This record gives sequence, C-alpha cells and structure tokens, in this order.
Amino acid sequence: MSTPPGPFRRFLGAFWSAVDATRRFTFNLLFLLVVLLFALALLTGGSRPHVQENTALVVDLRGAIVEQYTGSAREASLSEALGGEVRETQLRDVLAGIDAAAQDAKIGRMVLLLDDLGHTGLAQLREISAAIGRFRAAGKKVVAWGSNLEQRRYYLAAQADEVYLDPMGSVGLDGFGGYRNYYHDALERIGVSVHVYRAGKYKSFGETYTNSAPSPESLEEDAALLGDVWGGFAADIEKARKLEKGAVGHWIDERADRLAAVGGDAARLALESRLVDGLKTRSELREYLIGLGVADEEHKTFRQVALGDYAAGLVEASERNAAIGIVVAEGGISDGEEAQGAIGGRSTAAIIRKAREDDAIRAIVLRVDSPGGSAYGSELIRRELELTRKAGKPVVVSMGNVAASGGYWISTSADRVFADPGTITGSIGVFSLFPTVERSMDRLGIHTGGATTNWPAGAFDVRRPVDPRLEKELRSQVLHTYDEFLARVGKAHEMTPAQADEVGQGRVWTGRQALDRRLVDELGGLAAAVKTAASLAKIDPASHARYLESESAGWGHLLGSLPHAWLRAAVDERVRALPGAAVLLAAERDLAWIGRDAAAAQPFAHCLCAAP
Repeated sequence: MSTPPGPFRRFLGAFWSAVDATRRFTFNLLFLLVVLLFALALLTGGSRPHVQENTALVVDLRGAIVEQYTGSAREASLSEALGGEVRETQLRDVLAGIDAAAQDAKIGRMVLLLDDLGHTGLAQLREISAAIGRFRAAGKKVVAWGSNLEQRRYYLAAQADEVYLDPMGSVGLDGFGGYRNYYHDALERIGVSVHVYRAGKYKSFGETYTNSAPSPESLEEDAALLGDVWGGFAADIEKARKLEKGAVGHWIDERADRLAAVGGDAARLALESRLVDGLKTRSELREYLIGLGVADEEHKTFRQVALGDYAAGLVEASERNAAIGIVVAEGGISDGEEAQGAIGGRSTAAIIRKAREDDAIRAIVLRVDSPGGSAYGSELIRRELELTRKAGKPVVVSMGNVAASGGYWISTSADRVFADPGTITGSIGVFSLFPTVERSMDRLGIHTGGATTNWPAGAFDVRRPVDPRLEKELRSQVLHTYDEFLARVGKAHEMTPAQADEVGQGRVWTGRQALDRRLVDELGGLAAAVKTAASLAKIDPASHARYLESESAGWGHLLGSLPHAWLRAAVDERVRALPGAAVLLAAERDLAWIGRDAAAAQPFAHCLCAAP
C-alpha cells in the first residue's frame, strides 16, 4: 500500500512541472520567432529599396571598417535591426554599394558622413578612397561633412568634391607615431625576470619588458616606417585638396600660431587653410542638398537612400556562380579553431581545403590583415595554400593593413603577392618570451621544493629560475623557426638565405618599401588581386569573386540559410516590437560559442607577433 506524497514532495513536483513548462514555452517561442523571420523574409523578398531619379546615396560610415564581421554577418545584421550599436562595417559592402551607385543613372550624388567612423586601417582607407574616385569619374558629385574630422576621417573627406565642417568642429591632422611603456625597472623592483629569446635584431616586441628605453634598432625602424607611411598619407591629402607639396606638414608645424591668430576658432582655421570648402551645420547641409537635388516632402529632407539599404544583397548577388574564392585571414593567429575576427590554423586551413576541393572555385585570393601569432598555426595555413597551388589552382595574396610575422608567413605560398603602399609587412623574425618570479618569491619569503623524474617536468614553473638546458632549447627552437621562415621567404621570392636574412631580422616595412626589397610583387588593392587571380586561372578577367567563410552551427546555421539582405529586411520594427525578440539574437550568439575548440594554452610560444 503506497503512502500519499507529502507536502514537500508535492511542492517539488509542482515546481518541476512549472520549470518544464517554462522551458518548453521558451523554446517554442524561439522557434516561432525564427518561423516569423522566414515568413517576413519571403514577404519582403529581401529586395533593395526602389530608387527614384536624382537620389543621393548617403554613405554614413559607422564603426570600424573590417574585412569580415567579428562573429558573423547574420549576427551583425540582427544586432543592428534590433537596435544595437553598429560596431563594424564590412569593407566589401562599402565598395560594392559605391561602385553600383556609380553606374546607377538614378543616383545623382553621394553624401559622405564621417562622424561615426571608427578605427580604419590605411589600406582600407585607400580602398574606399579609390571607390570614391570611381564614383566621381562617373561624373557624379561627392559632398563630405563632419563635425570632428580627425585625420583618418579627413583623409576620406578630402577625396570629395566639396568638404563641409560644422562651425564648432575641427580638422585634426597630427601625424603618426606614439610612445611605448618600458617595464624593465619596474619589474626589477618587484623581482620579475623576463627571458626573451629572439632571432632578428629588429624583433622588438620583448624590449618593452627587458629594456628601459627603445633600442637604436627600434628607433631606426620606427622612423623609417612612420616616415614612409606618413609621407604617402599627407601626399594623398595634398593631391586631393590641390595643396602644394608639403602643405600638410607645414600646417601642422605652424598650427599653434595659426590657431592663436584666428582666436582659437579651429573651424575657421580649417576654412582659411583650404582644408574645407565651407562651414555648415547639419541643418544647413540638409538645405544645401535639397537645393542640389530633389526635396523629400514627406520626410522634410532631400531625396536619398542609405548605403546599407542600397547595397543590401549586392555582394551576395555578385557571388552567385563566382569562380574566384576570397578567404579572409584577419586578426591574430592561433593553432586551432577561431571564429571570424581571428585566425585559427585549423579553421582557416579547413576553408582553404574546402575551396580546393570545390570544382566551381578556379582560384583563391587570400586577403591578409594580421600581425601574426602562432608559427604552427601559420604553417597549417601555408601548407593548405601550397597544396592548392599543386592542385592547379592559382593563389594570390592581397595584403590589407598589416601582413607581418605570421601574417607574412602565410603569404609565402602564393603565385603573386599584392600590398597597399601603406601595408605594414615583413617582420620576418621569431621570439619566445618566458617570465619567472623566483626573486619575487624570495623577497616574500616563499620557497619552492619538490622532486621530478626528469628536469623538463618542472622546467616551465615560473616560480623557479630558468634551467640553462631550457634556455638552450628555446634558443635552438627560435633559431630553427627563423631558418624555416627564411627558407620559405627565399623560395617564394627567389632569394638566397643571406638575401632573405638581410630583409628579415624582424624588421617591418611599408608595402612600398617591401616592393623595393622584393618581399611583395605588386602594389594594388583587392580588385587588382582578384583580376590577377582570374588571369592566372585563365578565366574571364571580369569574373566575380565570392567570400568563403566558415559555416555556423546551431541557430547560426539555421539563420545562415537566409540571405543577409533578407535578414535586414525581415527584422524590422514589426519583429523588434515583439516580446522577447532580443532573446533570439542572444540565443544565436551564445549557441554559436558552444563547442568552440580553443587552442590549448602553452607555457611559451614562438610568437610571430605584432609589428610596432
């Protein structure tokens, strides 16, 4: 005979039933939201907006300009649609929109707004600048406006036909460079020893821990690098604004006196210095643009279309049946699996391998924007590129902002290498860094002791001094990796080991300097690299290219079946207003991380890391 459940057991049962019902309700709600997305996408068709005659293309650049979204394009679109801040804008979307508008008879002009532009590398600035030039070459006017045009924003503004500044604004041209902290004395005081083993006298990363000031080699390298980059940057502005050679440098040198002469009015100084064409508030700019084009009476502004709306679907449409695959290698390099925004040796190699096995892909363009990282991860990628070439598919490298150390290593297996004149490249060198705190322990009166079967078992214990045998091993491995690096550079660019060593030594170069030293083959952007890849593959030079990216799992895979443009169209105010709509984005983001295989941490690494 059974005993009836007591009050506590009845409470637990009711509680568990409620939890189970809540779980089922939550997942059913998420499922319904996904179904709604599909339905709205089908209804809207993901089509681009209807553009009327004499419409202005508004290019309001927001966030950092990147080669590839961190995470995924779908996540970025959902975040923006649900009211999130725009943190990143893909370079490919900007270029596709501007180039399409240049050929669109209904687009009469471009309005370039730059207040929300975030970090953008020099190579990306030059790519956008070239697109603006193509738009102007089509006979269309470009008007730029900003309230605070720091120098990277101003670089783009200067490419316009007319540049306007807010009357309370300023133009900030300061030059390039900066200062580093050197921690040697502070570490000495607390008893921390940093052991650096390097190959390459210019491989300066470890200096910040072992020196009290920059070495002569570091200062020499920085001066040559920054001087070349700044010279090209300033010359581009002078050419665009029709200023005499050296005008930008003179303006900076005399800025304090000039600013005092106009009573501290920075906007007036910019106008009198011919850096801008006029001073206008945003309202005044709107009235001016209405006069240039057609008034939009409904919205009390000028007839316009935003770049994001206009470009929606352009890249995806051009990628259909494309014969050239673009693989993005952006960020630091690790050994294993990485999401977009970083480079995993295994995950990036897998994308290249899949492209090699895809009969529709006839050539690969590797777009590199990386300061380096793991030597092993870099080698995994290089091997796949080498296998791709052996399979008869050309490989062309397009270097973006940075292709240094590991970023250069992965570029040594290519048929042709392109770099922007301002690309930071080279840094052909290797170092290992290993700190120990045995002196700190002594000062605190803490001591260690124990037993091991063999000396390496405790060799990486930071509480103990470095064993001389470990130091010998580390030096040997660093030198071996450096020799391997030189061998790959020599093979790629037909240099002897001595010639490769001469341009190596851990030194970084601009793309212009790298061309003179045979480290790259040509100066040019991504479009030039794609065109060359088509030529090497013996296919139509006008062939489209498509970006090859890792496939998402879970919710990311489900949402990935929707075109990017459809997501932008589907998640509008109707979806955003639904209760729990933000849960969908959070779930997709969180589930995408489940199962991510991070590379195991190591006590030291052959770090092919950052250029200064």
